[in-house]
Amino acid sequence: MIDLPDYTIRAMTLREVDMVIDWAAKEGWNPGMHDAACFHAADPEGFLVGLIRNEPVAVISVVKYGASFGFLGLYIVRPEYRGTGLGLRIWNAGLERLEGRTVGLDGVVAQQENYTRSGFTLAWRNIRYMGTGGGVTQEHKGIKTLAELPFSTLVAYDRPFFPDDRKAFLKCWINQSESTALGIIENNRLAGYGVIRSCRSGYKIGPLFADRADLAEELFCALKASIPDGSPLFLDIPEPNLEALELVKRHNMTLVFETARMYRGKRPEMPISNIYGITTFELG
Repeated sequence: MIDLPDYTIRAMTLREVDMVIDWAAKEGWNPGMHDAACFHAADPEGFLVGLIRNEPVAVISVVKYGASFGFLGLYIVRPEYRGTGLGLRIWNAGLERLEGRTVGLDGVVAQQENYTRSGFTLAWRNIRYMGTGGGVTQEHKGIKTLAELPFSTLVAYDRPFFPDDRKAFLKCWINQSESTALGIIENNRLAGYGVIRSCRSGYKIGPLFADRADLAEELFCALKASIPDGSPLFLDIPEPNLEALELVKRHNMTLVFETARMYRGKRPEMPISNIYGITTFELG
């Protein structure tokens, strides 16, 4: 670790969160075109930047949800500063901010050992699949835009899928530009929902939650049909959900990337069999 007495760490501004999304794109993570505002809405103080003489050189997101959970992501050090210890210093500052909470992350496979040394344990793999968008889908009378439904209905449905409250993030996420957000109604109740958004490359579905595989299929096809034919389409699935694996196979999607979902602290109990697409690698 080199001695850099002028290295400072502070919370980012919204404009700096936009900058970090650009950094993530350069790392090949393919963030959404309008992710920054929703990420910032989740926890405006939850994005840290390390600076040398006011120049950003390292970043990390350590977003708090409710009183018990936090998610760590967007951990990037500029290439010319890697191996200097600056990343470790902002990492430690981030974990200090989340002290006392269960912390989740989606880490690249190569970093699993490093995360294990910080107290994280593997829960499952999340796998990114790529296919193509477009196509024709039969109109399903139960599919509604989420704008047609009370927000409280969505919040209640989403709650079991996430370890703590994320209303502020969710409100922004379903209303972002260049996106489509759909729910599916069965027996007069919400039985699943999904969001597709424009990304630096193509489009990404996330989340995709449903009570059953056939409902997930209906939502997937409707979201897929909402984007131009032939557009790159990405879906990040939890590997333990075998029905999700069957879904990507049916649609001839190919594996392109994977992460390790890891937790420090008590592992949250979530209905993995109903998760057909995670929301985002960066914020859980």
